[in-house]
Amino acid sequence: MDYKNNFMSKKAIKKIVKKPMTAKGGSAMGGKAKDEKQTAGAAPAAAAPKKGMTEIQTLRGFKDILPAEYMIVQHAEELARSFARAHGFDRIETPILEPTALFLRTVGKQTDIMEKELYSFIDKGEENVSLRPEMTASVARAYVNHGMLNQPQPVKLWYHGPNFRYDRPQAGRFREHHQIGFEVLGEQHPIVDAELITIGYNLIKALGLEATVQINSIGTKESRQNYIDKLVEYYRANRSKICEDDKRRLTKNPLRVLDCKMPECQPVKEGAPQILDSLDEESKNHFMRVLEYLDEAGVTYALNPFLVRGLDYYSRTVFEFYSAGDDEAAQSSLGGGGRYDALVEMIGGRPTPAAGLGLGVERLVARMRAKGLDKEIDGRPDVFVAQLGEAARKKTLGLVEELRRAGVSASSNMAKDGLKQQLEMANKGGARFTIILGQKEILDGTIIIRDMDSGIQEICDFKKVANELKRKLSVPALARPTGMPPTNREDVSIAGDEDVDIGFKIEEEEEKPEPEAKGKDEE
Repeated sequence: MDYKNNFMSKKAIKKIVKKPMTAKGGSAMGGKAKDEKQTAGAAPAAAAPKKGMTEIQTLRGFKDILPAEYMIVQHAEELARSFARAHGFDRIETPILEPTALFLRTVGKQTDIMEKELYSFIDKGEENVSLRPEMTASVARAYVNHGMLNQPQPVKLWYHGPNFRYDRPQAGRFREHHQIGFEVLGEQHPIVDAELITIGYNLIKALGLEATVQINSIGTKESRQNYIDKLVEYYRANRSKICEDDKRRLTKNPLRVLDCKMPECQPVKEGAPQILDSLDEESKNHFMRVLEYLDEAGVTYALNPFLVRGLDYYSRTVFEFYSAGDDEAAQSSLGGGGRYDALVEMIGGRPTPAAGLGLGVERLVARMRAKGLDKEIDGRPDVFVAQLGEAARKKTLGLVEELRRAGVSASSNMAKDGLKQQLEMANKGGARFTIILGQKEILDGTIIIRDMDSGIQEICDFKKVANELKRKLSVPALARPTGMPPTNREDVSIAGDEDVDIGFKIEEEEEKPEPEAKGKDEE
């Protein structure tokens, strides 16, 4: 078949589209026509749900991130990106699904994650796989798999993505949670620990929260074992005063008794030996230098001798971030991290010093909302594009793309015909400017720019509108929260589209019959 000669001209297609497609019974939509009239462009009536059908909900512990919340998430990610750029971190993405063995080796068999929280299953290839519960192990695996140890050291990586833990849902804790993290692999200098803590501290402050840091050192594997022996001896002497979970932890993972939040265990914990007294000299010197760097950077911190973190791969410096005024309950922590000098070797790589931090995005968002900081994020578009008539609608499609390429964020609703509706949408969305294109403007090669804060409007050359808007947007806007009316909006309070008074007149475009083409179709 000769496909080339089977293409139809635009004019021929229009004729077919405009011609009613009559089916048996006389209706253009098929079936009996009756007295029903199908209006062009009208939305079909919503179908009623089938009898007995139940509404499907999200799984327990999971949630949708709706636009209002995602605006805050995006703000946090953009800030994280700016910190990453300033400190020389490159972005990495790792798979959500990993071999279960990765977490068995690194997180620890006796941790709550491996015992209770891991989403693990046998896939169709008979391989034991898991949804990642955290991202540091995946980053370390990628470091080994891709030979990053042969690159200039240290390798500095950052990420933002989801993790999964089958945990009991509660305030600030979900089974799917998102994390922003920074990892430094291939450097043991204490300045790395201090740099990571400073990044987390300043990032939280940049989001508008007052940050505090709790910090400790858990030493090397050898010095930590000496401390564990003393800790177990002390707790066994007070066995009758501790909860059942702590009794179990003493035999499986003794350091975790220091993480217990049960009220009856607190007096015992307060009298427990402190790990700082058992540190080797090298770990003590490392820790003191970290604190000196933090003092110089102006980071507010507090020593917490009972802070050990919940993962087996940590060594030496460990830390957690809190919003000032919060208590130390687990769900109040905004994130944390530490040094993990043995992790890369656990995965099969050569011994590699490393450190990292992670911040819980859901907890950051919750704290920002609790303090009303979400209202300070300006998510409004730069420009709303309004159009009148079919010819203007066609031009609007290309205009929005032209504005995007020029770096101007534009919003529009090209399906709307009335100017009143479009101006109301522009106002509700908080656009700084509305540009209006009608039939007269198309003929003149112009477009109207309206400042939504002041009400001032002007006519601009259509070809120069992107540059003119960039110039205007470089001037600070009047302070106005999103969705609030501008300072001068009397002339937009109108009852109907035909009575819109915006200081100029735009007539609705009328559809004009297309002139008959002479001779052979050109298209």
